Amino acid sequence: MHSSINIVIPVYNEGENISRTLSEISTKIRTSTQIYAVYDMDEDTTIPAIKDYLSKNHQVNISLVKNKYGRGALNAIKTGFERVRDGIVLVVMADLSDDLSNVDEMLNKINQGYDLVCGSRYMKGGRQIGGPWLKKTLSRIAGVSLYYLAGLPTHDVTNSFKMYTKQLLNRISIESNGGFELGMEIVIKAFIRGYKITEVPCIWSDRSAGKSRFKLWQWLPNYLHWYWLAITSRYHKRSIA
Repeated sequence: MHSSINIVIPVYNEGENISRTLSEISTKIRTSTQIYAVYDMDEDTTIPAIKDYLSKNHQVNISLVKNKYGRGALNAIKTGFERVRDGIVLVVMADLSDDLSNVDEMLNKINQGYDLVCGSRYMKGGRQIGGPWLKKTLSRIAGVSLYYLAGLPTHDVTNSFKMYTKQLLNRISIESNGGFELGMEIVIKAFIRGYKITEVPCIWSDRSAGKSRFKLWQWLPNYLHWYWLAITSRYHKRSIA
């Protein structure tokens, strides 16, 4: 049974958001947490904001980790994954777009034997508030269609808000080199290899401060690659490293 959660937060000039995010973690997650805030550059505005927060909240367990693979959210998440030695890993965005109220429920699913738990905006009880119309429409279409056409056990494959066992992450070779499609890649590879996957409803809200780093047209080919792999895997078994 797991009784703590390692939280990986990729950050980039999130000085306006990070204090609220850390407060939400403290108030909405009952399970004990170790937080890894992964930053790209020493001048990142998130760093002084975190240090200021820690000076007033000594009970928070948080480590500042420099991105070792080059700038970008994907590389920050990969760095965070490697920093965690074992146990459970949850990816949380610094803008707190995902409501953390269901994190303890996600951990309960892990303790029931699941390897991966997806926060789902598109299952019953889930919700998406705000955001660009085209982005959220394509995301919904991708998630719901893969649920029905490929048999993925989640309606929301594109959301980054996911909880993993470190054991699963150790056995998945990450190929993504673009943006936030990393979570999609891991879900599809885990599904193909027979890992236990489930979902819990979550509420996603568009950021209230700062600027999003999501680049739809630049990253769309990467999403389509993993989408096609999920579709074809149902009909053609293949080995995924």
